[in-house]
Formats: sequence, C-alpha cells, structure tokens
Amino acid sequence: MNYSRKRILVTGGSGFLGSHLCERLLLEGNDVLCLDNFFTGTKDNIVHLMGDPHFELIRHDVTFPLYVEVDEIYNLACPASPIHYQFDPVQTTKTCVHGAINMLGLAKRVKAKILQASTSEVYGDPQVHPQPESYWGRVNPIGIRSCYDEGKRCAETLFFDYHRQHKLRIKVARIFNTYGPRMHPNDGRVVSNFIVQALQNKAITIYGDGNQTRSFCYVDDLIEALVRLMGTGDDVTGPVNTGNPGEFTIRELAETIVDMTGSSSQLTYAPLPNDDPLQRKPDITLARQALNWEPKVALREGLTPTIAYFDRLLAQGR
Repeated sequence: MNYSRKRILVTGGSGFLGSHLCERLLLEGNDVLCLDNFFTGTKDNIVHLMGDPHFELIRHDVTFPLYVEVDEIYNLACPASPIHYQFDPVQTTKTCVHGAINMLGLAKRVKAKILQASTSEVYGDPQVHPQPESYWGRVNPIGIRSCYDEGKRCAETLFFDYHRQHKLRIKVARIFNTYGPRMHPNDGRVVSNFIVQALQNKAITIYGDGNQTRSFCYVDDLIEALVRLMGTGDDVTGPVNTGNPGEFTIRELAETIVDMTGSSSQLTYAPLPNDDPLQRKPDITLARQALNWEPKVALREGLTPTIAYFDRLLAQGR
C-alpha cells in the first residue's frame, strides 16, 4: 500500500485541459478525484481512465460547496471559449467567483495546496506587448467577454486575499492559448475552427483582417507547467504566465492548417467580434526562472496529433 500517494482534486477534470491533467497525475502515482458538471467537458475525454482504481469521477457543480478530503486542488472548472462562456454569462461569473470561494474554502478546511487556472484574458486587449505578469491589463468591465475576463480577475483577487488573510498555499497560472487533442470541436476557438473547416474543405472564417496575433501552446507543455507550478515551494504563488511565446498571425495559422491538411479550403473574412484582443503573447521570463520551464513543442509538431484527433472525430460523426 502506498501511503505517500497524494489525493488530488481536479475541477473541470473531464474538459480539454482537465482530462490531460488527470492523466498526468495518475501516471505520477496519485489518487485523482475528477469533478465536472459536464457543461463543456465530456466523459469521452476520461473514459480511458475510468477503469483505474485510483481515479474517481464526481458529477458536481463548483458553484455549490464540496466536502472531500484532498491534499491538492487544481481549480480548472470554467467554460473557456467565448461561445461557451457567453451562452450563460451569469453562470460563467458564478463559476469563476463562487467556484473559487468554494474551492478556497475547501482548501482552507483540509489545509490543501490549491492552484487556480487563470487566463491571459485578465490582460484584456493589451497595450503592453508581450504581456508580463506585472501588467494590470486593459479590460472592458461591461462587455460581452467580461463575464469571463472579470470573473477570472476576481478569482485571482480571492486567491490572494485567502493567501494573505488565511495563509493558504496558493498557485496562480495565467494560461495563454492552448491546443491539442480533446479540444471541443464546437468551441469556436481558432485552432479547432480552422482544423474542422479545413478537414471538411469548407471556407475558413477569419475574423478581422487576420493580422491579429496569438501564441499557441501545445497541451503537453501546458500541463508540464501546471504540475511544476504546483510543485514549487510556498514562496512561489504566481501569477505565472504559462504559454508559448511564439507569435503567429491568425492568417498564418489558417495557412499552416490548410497546408498540413491538404485542404482545398479558401480563406474568408468576417467582422472582428467586440473586445477581441488584437495581440496576445506571454512574457515567460518568470516561468523560466521559477519553474525552469519553457514550451518544447513547435506549432506544426503540435498540430499534427491535433489534426489527427479531429479527423477521427469527424470520421465517427461526433
């Protein structure tokens, strides 16, 4: 019997990032409690883990209190794409804020270390480029993206107030665009949108003129950063930018995907949505120093398994 086995709670554990994190934590010999209400997550992402005796699935909404005994908590629960978080913006804010309060309360009760999956969206449409953690951001508090942007900013506030007031051991990761297998095919994000459209030889829709930039981090690199951040000493709280500093225009991404899929898709253009940031790129100096981490997977290398995943999904008609 392994008495050193850690009990780890992953909220949003059946989602894109959560399922990869659960997999990684099981491989490291931990007991993993996967919590999800399946708003955007799916059992298909974790079905291969269900037979593992050290994996447990709980259907639960983080906006309600949870009573379990754990050593560490990764709080990933929240819809993370505009289509999903704008579907029910009030619930999105509740998930960010009430969810943070409930998970922080749990961490306080059981004396667990807790990590918050924050986001590059806290920087809004930035006027500083690339974005360091010291930048306070430029966010519209009343726009259509505010439920997510401000919800995540408030969650960060709560984490640091619990840290200062209750001496909680916290970690805050600001996650930049991440892609890979198990992304939701209808989440409206550029990588999944472009791949699905390209595989179906449909017109690829670019919002704006295509010159806006993003950085794209492969999921394995991102999970490595989260695990390393959780493993740091109590002197490292974050926030820490986790993302790939390689910067690409949206048009470059579309052209790369068309090339890799051998698609006959043509590029089409549509108006840019409100408050859509024109540039996004992480300054990962702190991650390099505090976590000894930087991404290793280049864009084309990571797109290969991602395209293969969506190809299988489309073949299954899902």
